[in-house]
Amino acid sequence: MREMPHGGAVRLCTLATLGDVGTTLVAFWVVAWLGRGRRWLLRPTWAHVVGFTGLGLSVTLVFEYLATHVWGLWSYSEAMPVIPILKAGLVPLLMWSVLPPLVIWFTNRQLTGRR
Repeated sequence: MREMPHGGAVRLCTLATLGDVGTTLVAFWVVAWLGRGRRWLLRPTWAHVVGFTGLGLSVTLVFEYLATHVWGLWSYSEAMPVIPILKAGLVPLLMWSVLPPLVIWFTNRQLTGRR
């Protein structure tokens, strides 16, 4: 991104953010469809958490591979640790491993009024 014009970098980051939002929504609705409806966030089970997180991780793995190795949308800098077998950056995978359970916890806390 160092050589990319500012507007191009903003566009790419915005698209990545929209992709993350889309992935989150799809994962939510797949878990809702397979589980007990969209209110699963009120009483999430381990299966819900694993499904929600796993779907996000799976989509991220596929998209990171396609974006970096097939479509050539970006490449990782030397600072990004890459998992060799998966050929994906560590940070996006960590993000999708940590954030979904936190999102479930925070959303449940807000919906149920627990502190």
